[in-house]
Amino acid sequence: MYKSLDGVLVELTAEEIAEHELNAVDYTTSLSESIRNRRDALIASTDWWVMPDRTATAEQLAYRQALRDITAQAGFPTDITWPT
Repeated sequence: MYKSLDGVLVELTAEEIAEHELNAVDYTTSLSESIRNRRDALIASTDWWVMPDRTATAEQLAYRQALRDITAQAGFPTDITWPT
């Protein structure tokens, strides 16, 4: 890995590489948590669809399942498609 120092590319030190990788891990973890929080809120907002006195439609059940499957998408957490 390289960085630009006064317009000249120089190789990163081992410490700089480790810090960069740690920051990337922190970002991914934070993004994952944010997406899970949004997903959980969307599921919670539809909980009334599956109450014992209601009959959820196939579309409603599919939407809730798609929300639960967000973390299984190939691009998670940086490239996901939210269900509609």
